[in-house]
Amino acid sequence: MSKNTATRLHPASFAPGRAARELSLKRSEFDLGVHLGRIRTTPDEGGGGRRVAHAEIDRLRAEPGFPETMRRRVHAVGTGEGAAILEVPPTRFTRLARVGMVVPVKFYLNRYRAVVWLYLAEELRQFAADRTNAFLLTGRTPEVLRSQLAAGVDLRSRNWRGRHMGFLLRQTDDPWQRAGVLAAFLDPSLVAEIVGDPYERSHLNRFRPGPPAYGAPGSPAAQLIERIITAQDHDEIDWLSSDLANTLAEARAGQPAPRPFPKPARQRPSPRCELQDELDAPQVLDESDEPNPSTRALFGWLRRRSG
Repeated sequence: MSKNTATRLHPASFAPGRAARELSLKRSEFDLGVHLGRIRTTPDEGGGGRRVAHAEIDRLRAEPGFPETMRRRVHAVGTGEGAAILEVPPTRFTRLARVGMVVPVKFYLNRYRAVVWLYLAEELRQFAADRTNAFLLTGRTPEVLRSQLAAGVDLRSRNWRGRHMGFLLRQTDDPWQRAGVLAAFLDPSLVAEIVGDPYERSHLNRFRPGPPAYGAPGSPAAQLIERIITAQDHDEIDWLSSDLANTLAEARAGQPAPRPFPKPARQRPSPRCELQDELDAPQVLDESDEPNPSTRALFGWLRRRSG
């Protein structure tokens, strides 16, 4: 068997779609497994995105209960199923999510462009099993939580941003990439204030991950996604801005943003040099061009001046 044939049959790594099939997972389950760090990926040396090493596939397959064990780890549920796991009404589950007691792991927009939050079933089971959370699941909601809910607190978007940012930062390899991730969660106008240099801003945008794709740019769905992914609270904006500024300073020190080479200024010769060139050039004259005595005197005077 040739080396090329062996490589095709037993590749060193797999693209995401093939890796999902090798692990008997749906693509959405695979993506969530990568997001959670349950499936380790490596950069594609050819610049084609992330890949999964053959050794990682073998490691996961060797786990007891494969593939059901992995499927349970990446099983995400909505409000109704989540409430059933906690054995509480859906309204109570929503209140717990709004005050940050349970944290969404992903979301999608339904056909009415309403946000549907999804939660990791494994985390909900752990939450229900923890006896210190029993007072949150039965009886009257604690006063401090009721006051937060009355004030309109809803931490679902912010908590999702924190999770998603952590995932993206784990995929970075240098300060410019980390700065790009931080910038993705700030309003572009604020990023322009922090990164005033247009060349740095252009370089930073190369590493800025885009939001989840929903609809055409500028559509109501895309605008809703933009609001979810952009920091809203003042304290969140402040620490993100500070972190971005510090990361940019580190990036500049390690590798400044590329800039176009300035074109060398074209020097215009001085009138004296032009005159000297004319004087030094050979003069080819026919009889009709023979200078008159006054012209010869002028030429002689100019040569003496230039000497």
